[in-house]
Amino acid sequence: MNRINNFLFILLILLLSISCNEKDKSNSNIEENWISLFNGKDLDGWDIKFSGHNLNDNYNNTFQVEDGMIRVVYDEYETFDDKYGHMYYEKPFSYYKIRFDYRFLGEQTPGGESWNVRNSGIMLHSQSAKSNDLNQDFPVSIEIQLLGGLGKGPRTTGNLCTPGTQVVFNDKLDFTHCISSNSKTYDGDGWIHVEAIILGDQSITHIVEKDTVLVYEKPQITTSYLDDDWDRYGVTSKDYWKNISGKLLSEGYIAIQAESHAIDFKNIELLNLCGCMDKKAKNYKSYFIKEDNSLCKY
Repeated sequence: MNRINNFLFILLILLLSISCNEKDKSNSNIEENWISLFNGKDLDGWDIKFSGHNLNDNYNNTFQVEDGMIRVVYDEYETFDDKYGHMYYEKPFSYYKIRFDYRFLGEQTPGGESWNVRNSGIMLHSQSAKSNDLNQDFPVSIEIQLLGGLGKGPRTTGNLCTPGTQVVFNDKLDFTHCISSNSKTYDGDGWIHVEAIILGDQSITHIVEKDTVLVYEKPQITTSYLDDDWDRYGVTSKDYWKNISGKLLSEGYIAIQAESHAIDFKNIELLNLCGCMDKKAKNYKSYFIKEDNSLCKY
């Protein structure tokens, strides 16, 4: 009887072990591997481009790091003087989720446009910093426009702006430069949490404080710009963009905008939705949407 009991005991342990291993494996498949795009210490991994300045000239020390935040500040400016700037993460992405917190601070820098009061943005599916023309004000991209309330009534945030681009909105091609979300208005200097779900050239969803505020489809290069429109934004490579007008944007860079009002960013994180979709692989994730089995590890 002792041998039988010992055998049954060992068999039970083996079964429990297998069950636990399968559960652990299942949990690992589901567990989300968010990565931080900012190391909290410096601007390593980011490229800077200001209109009228060479690549990685951080004009007037505009982009700074302090207390684990990326700060866009204008302490060294006398006037804004149309020095539009963007800071680009070094790697492009296609299918992913992004989340971050932002807050506006203080008054606008003298010389900034009236529409840029408490106005900034995060650019998605953007061209690279390196590919910007010297005097280009804004990259060809999809912008999550971030607006702060002015204490004067409704002013939504998490809107869409389309420098050099266009989207399908409400089932039709929409050429509107900026499309408002249905978010609440956020007055004051408090932190606001924003997320977005980017599915290649299929759709993009904006989420503000856990509320879905805007959804659109088929981001693409604009078909409506004339030469004067490209010239207005300092784009000298306009022939290149005109030749690919209507092309769907399936991937691109992420950039932080600087356009005359101080703003802080923190907790900038990304969940890649493109990866190994072979269930036999060690790095398979059940939440992947886009297959890239070249990344599989066995």
